[in-house]
Amino acid sequence: MQVSFAAVRASTGDAVAAEKNPFTPKAFLIRYWEKAISNDSPKSSFLLSKASPLSAVETAVFAQLAATNTLSTRLREFCTSAHLLCFPEVATTTLEKHDKDENFALYQTDRNFSNYGTDRPGGVDSFTHYVDDEDAYGGVNDFRRYSRNSAGHEETFSSYGTGHNVVDQSFHTYGTGAAGGAGQFKSYTEETNVPDLRFSTYSDAATGRTQTFSSYSENGNSGDQSFTSYGKNGNGDENEFTSYGTNSNVVGSGFSNYGETGNGGNDTFTNYGVEMNNPTNTFRNYGAEGNSDTESFANYRDNSNVGDDSFKSYGKKSNGVQVDFTNYGKSLNEGTDRFSGYGENSQGHMIGFKEYGINNTFKEYAKNGVSFKKYTNESSLLAASMASKSASGSLVNKWVEPGKFFRESMLKEGLVMPMPDIRDKLPQRSFLPRSVLSKLPFSTSKISELKQIFKVADESSMEKILMSSLSECERAPSRGETKRCVGSIEDMIDFATSVLGRDVAVRTTENVNGSKKNVMVGSIKPINNGKVTQSVSCHQSLFPYLLYYCHSVPKVRVYESDLLDPKTKVKINHGVAICHLDTSAWSATHGAFLALGSGPGRIEVCHWIFQNDMTWTIAD
Repeated sequence: MQVSFAAVRASTGDAVAAEKNPFTPKAFLIRYWEKAISNDSPKSSFLLSKASPLSAVETAVFAQLAATNTLSTRLREFCTSAHLLCFPEVATTTLEKHDKDENFALYQTDRNFSNYGTDRPGGVDSFTHYVDDEDAYGGVNDFRRYSRNSAGHEETFSSYGTGHNVVDQSFHTYGTGAAGGAGQFKSYTEETNVPDLRFSTYSDAATGRTQTFSSYSENGNSGDQSFTSYGKNGNGDENEFTSYGTNSNVVGSGFSNYGETGNGGNDTFTNYGVEMNNPTNTFRNYGAEGNSDTESFANYRDNSNVGDDSFKSYGKKSNGVQVDFTNYGKSLNEGTDRFSGYGENSQGHMIGFKEYGINNTFKEYAKNGVSFKKYTNESSLLAASMASKSASGSLVNKWVEPGKFFRESMLKEGLVMPMPDIRDKLPQRSFLPRSVLSKLPFSTSKISELKQIFKVADESSMEKILMSSLSECERAPSRGETKRCVGSIEDMIDFATSVLGRDVAVRTTENVNGSKKNVMVGSIKPINNGKVTQSVSCHQSLFPYLLYYCHSVPKVRVYESDLLDPKTKVKINHGVAICHLDTSAWSATHGAFLALGSGPGRIEVCHWIFQNDMTWTIAD
């Protein structure tokens, strides 16, 4: 029999009455807290706010469904009632089609756009914003066709998916088969957080068309991106691609084709992966088999940090082209780059290659007609850069946000210091009750069962999210580390008390005030009288329900400090900082050493506890 949860809630009275119900997950949690923790300190309202919102009846029903492997039959109710992150199923009946010229100011909220501007004769379209929303979470968007087979049509696409968190977005075709006209695409998924992006084709098989693509995934964070084709089989087109992945952080990017088999085109590609942090990039083809083309590629992975890149082909088998590649892989820290084919088997070409960077492999380039000005094959840039940093870390590496790491000596009353962006950028979710959580699979070996429960498609972004978090939870602990992933508050309490004992307290920074600004350190309270101790720190992982990666952190000192506005001296926040005294097991490429200019085991490293993260310590 189907249970009406609305009826259940109505029968229990208002929300206040429900909170007093001794059988709710939150009520059970309070009793569990009082039993597991020995001190009488106030219970953490911060942590209790993350408890499951399910009622007692809902908890019992969902636990039974999970036990019988039928939870997927009530997935929508489960996700809504338990406050989870679940991607909606996209039904073809929800796809919207537009046959007439329209000017769109804003299109958003997880809807799918099947067809816009196909076969249009002339006219001008202005599509200003598509799903631009800084507070959008968990969006799934699918834009199928834009201006296909149009003639003499001009389009302006200003922005697509700016400021999204945890999105799955697909843009299938833009201007395919268009004749004449002009297209302008200014920004695609700028400043997205954890995106899974697929742009399939841009202006393939276009004739006599002028296109400008300004920005693809600039300032993105931890993305997996794919750009399949740009200007393939174009005829007499003029293309300009300004920026791909600039200032992105730890992205895996695939760019398959740019101007392949183009005829008489004039292409400019300005930046690919410039100033990225630890990127893994694959660029397959640029101007392959072009005929009488003029190609200009200005920068590939310039000033990136580490990285593993593969550039397969540039101007291969082209005919009568003038090709200029200015810079490839000139980076501060060594990366691993492979450039396979440059102008190989080309006829009548003029090719210039100015700079090629550190620790790279260059194979199969044209033996004749290539101007190769500079090949850098030494790692002196890294040594010179590190030597230029002061011991106090006053010169912060550009890949590490100012204030993200600091020295213990900076925790001094009256000192002004930069505060990093401590805002939580992951979607809001709640813990599950232990009675439900215990019946759900949680391992990479059971990923098929987990995908079935949450209706996750193969090779989707949600599958990648699940595998990434599960793999991190199953990773072997580091030296001296004890770790556990927890999806209920009861499990978190059990882990913290198993490490620290029953006399514990949980601490977090009070709010996000001061983020990305300078703050003044106010009054400071060292926890445990400033003695070296250990803590249990818990950091969010991305998963359908609220999941924390908790680990013991030995040899630390923990501080609480008021944070003040530097001008008014008014208190704006109360921060919690943890200082790691033993960094000998850390990687030499850890961001803390890039920022502070030292190495493993040579200095202590401090950082603030970010929003919705926490650290457990002995009660004080």
